[in-house]
Amino acid sequence: MPSYTPPLRDMQFLLHEVLRVGDEYKAMPRHAEVDADTINAVLEEAGKFAAEVTFPLNIGGDTEGCTLDQATHEVATPKGFKEAYAQFVEGGWPALSCDPAYGGQGLPYVVNQCLYEMLNSANQAWTMYPGLSHGAYEALAAHGTEEQKKTYLPKLTSGEWTGTMCLTEPHCGTDLGLLRTKAEPLPDGTYKLTGNKIFISAGEHGMAENILHLVLARLPDAPKGSKGISLFLVPKFHVNADGTLGARNPIFCTGLEHKMGIHGNATAQIAIDGAIGTLVGAPNKGLAAMFVMMNAARLGVGNQSLGLTEVAYQNALAYAKDRIQMRSLSGPKAKDKDADPIIVHPDVRKMLLTAKAYAEGGRALQIYCTLLLDKAHHHPDEKVRKNADELVALLTPIVKAFITDNGHTATNACMQVFGGHGFIKEWGMEQFVRDNRINMIYEGTNTVQSLDLLGRKVLGDQGAALRKFGKLVGALVEEEGVNEKMAEFINPIAVLGEQLTKFTTEIGFKGLQNPDEVGAAAVDYLRVAGHLVFGYFFARMAQAALRAIADGSTDPFYTAKLQTARFYFAKLFPETATLMRTARAGSRVLMDTDAALA
Repeated sequence: MPSYTPPLRDMQFLLHEVLRVGDEYKAMPRHAEVDADTINAVLEEAGKFAAEVTFPLNIGGDTEGCTLDQATHEVATPKGFKEAYAQFVEGGWPALSCDPAYGGQGLPYVVNQCLYEMLNSANQAWTMYPGLSHGAYEALAAHGTEEQKKTYLPKLTSGEWTGTMCLTEPHCGTDLGLLRTKAEPLPDGTYKLTGNKIFISAGEHGMAENILHLVLARLPDAPKGSKGISLFLVPKFHVNADGTLGARNPIFCTGLEHKMGIHGNATAQIAIDGAIGTLVGAPNKGLAAMFVMMNAARLGVGNQSLGLTEVAYQNALAYAKDRIQMRSLSGPKAKDKDADPIIVHPDVRKMLLTAKAYAEGGRALQIYCTLLLDKAHHHPDEKVRKNADELVALLTPIVKAFITDNGHTATNACMQVFGGHGFIKEWGMEQFVRDNRINMIYEGTNTVQSLDLLGRKVLGDQGAALRKFGKLVGALVEEEGVNEKMAEFINPIAVLGEQLTKFTTEIGFKGLQNPDEVGAAAVDYLRVAGHLVFGYFFARMAQAALRAIADGSTDPFYTAKLQTARFYFAKLFPETATLMRTARAGSRVLMDTDAALA
């Protein structure tokens, strides 16, 4: 059986020593009273919930899966899931970062992000039930009518009701402009919806009293394509004027997908047979409203892979210290044993350090992005809000694609550390690999994220947002450029920062001549940008560790942090050279291949 220990020390290091969130929150009236002791206390309890309540359900939930009753359209979740969710609600966890106006606790998004990292490590399939509700909450808070907010947000905040996002249809996934679900206006101002949706995570279950489906559909006079999409709120049960639940709405689960992983989550096929819903936002402007939820989900998916990377690393590390195989190439290390622990072997250490570096880099990026969200929503200075919003928009596809790709590498490496045992279910490692694999696909495949980053976020605004991040890198380089102890961390990001500017301009010019050049380069480009971002945060982590050591700390945590940063820059960061070379190979070797692909 695997184990899990919440990484509270690393979270505290990032929050209080690297990003100094307490100082940031003092400038935000809503969070001015939030201090380190409060954050640490909440996260300690959150870690206990994840490790003690949801983690023990992970393997059993994967084995049991979900069951659909075809006659009633009800879905039974694995044993213990409903009870764990009741504890989650009772503990007030769904309300952590929600607005006090709707019953929320009003804590920073950063705290909620750390909670969900731990929940994802413990049990990604279970965590998706409450996780999607936060996206529904954000979409309604941003675009809902006052009546919708009053009726639905308190219930989403408390966790009594959950939410979904109903986008995909059998004939269209990412290309939502092709969707066919129809919405017919009714005299009372509501709409009757008809259509079919697939791949709806947490689409049906009995863990909450009601499920609020956010459904994309077309009005009768809607223009073709993505410009003719509207968003509707369609509850599983109608809600009476006094807030009580009414009759069943005809939006039913007709099938469950048989998946590679996340078996404990009900990925539903949904039939909408004249269900009644209300419009969210303006007619034909549904994508703008839904993108609030989709962007939240993309950050959440990156957090899923971060959680799995962390738990896979912890278990691989423990196994590598215990499992004995062969002798060290440089001579016996455990002379009292018949063989050495496999952790003495260089390549085993490489696999472990790869997972550790990707976990620590991903955690730094995730916490930074949620700090940006706190600024974008709550900072009193409009310029600060705008800057934060632009930066998080730039970084969102990197969070989603880079962290999930890295999670694939890391969980596979950790499974490899176990050798044959990694392929066996009881150790839990193969489940981490399977569960992570969907994260590279849904909420927009990682190729779509790459096209979004390069095409829309970088070239689309002539590199303005990228230059904003470049200024952060430049400021750190200027601050530490003459510090010899920081040279090994600063020099690589200084060089790559200059290279990325030239690389971006080159792709932009080629793309003007042939748009396929952007498509051919995009995936490689995102990984280059991802390494620059990770490199920046590893340099900041090294900076904080060196300062702590200079101040007299003998805590081995700081030595470990420096060693991990050195590994990252020596063994993982140099991938950028290859990526830029393959991107520069252009589109011809891909597109001039009709004979090869005949």
